[in-house]
Amino acid sequence: MDERDFKYRLIIPLALLLIIVMIYPLGYSLWVSLHDFKLTSIGQEHFIGFSNYWNILKDHSFWRAISNTIIFVVLAVFLEFLIGFTLALMLHRETTPFRNIFRAILLSPMFITPIAVGLMFRFLLNSQLGFVPVILNKLGINIDWFSYKMALFTLVLIDVWQWTPFMLLLLLAGLESLSQDPFEAAKVDGAEGWNLIRYITLPLLKPVILAAIIIRMLDAFKVYEYVYAITRGGPGEATETIQYHIYRVGFLYFRLGEASAMAYLLIIVILVLVLILYHVLQREHANL
Repeated sequence: MDERDFKYRLIIPLALLLIIVMIYPLGYSLWVSLHDFKLTSIGQEHFIGFSNYWNILKDHSFWRAISNTIIFVVLAVFLEFLIGFTLALMLHRETTPFRNIFRAILLSPMFITPIAVGLMFRFLLNSQLGFVPVILNKLGINIDWFSYKMALFTLVLIDVWQWTPFMLLLLLAGLESLSQDPFEAAKVDGAEGWNLIRYITLPLLKPVILAAIIIRMLDAFKVYEYVYAITRGGPGEATETIQYHIYRVGFLYFRLGEASAMAYLLIIVILVLVLILYHVLQREHANL
């Protein structure tokens, strides 16, 4: 047996496992998306081609779910980067007191399972029994956290609370890996404060920032637990994200063919987004 054959034989078990747990489900869900497949009539499905896809593109609820998801992703990732970068700068300074203790405390939320976080905030922000509304009412502030106009932003704040530590972790690691030579040279030339951040820190940290944003955006597109635990897509469709919409169509309305088509459309959108951001990241890395 030559070395080349030996390498391929080592790969065979992993390839078989990949086919079983990934490629087969994807292939089967593609087959389902091309059929009129309902859970209430198993065995009676029939091929309809791309009809599910065309019907979805004309569905107002689908586009509302896409819109809610995009708003959620943009707001959540932007706030997480802004707060995470600020905290990373503070914790990177050696003069910050108790910075190791603060690091441990600030990183703890991301280790809690999202469904538990959703349930926790569901009770904390409840307008009748919640601790937060009671405190705010005593201060003369009355906020209905789960009203039609406020509910989606409330979910954004919950996501920011849990996943800002992840952004903080990546950005802090990036800051600590930077060479100090450019900073020392800039300080000799009289640069300080915001000028150091704008002209030295941000350009050097750009690859890390883009990687962190890509990772968080991909994860934020999968938001489902908060919606399921707190709002169930309501009030109305105000918080119905694409993942929850797929769940509702497939497993509450039993239209699995349409749900599979929605999932594939979401995969296409995410793949296009990943390719665009990847090329941006490669271009920025080549310019350094």
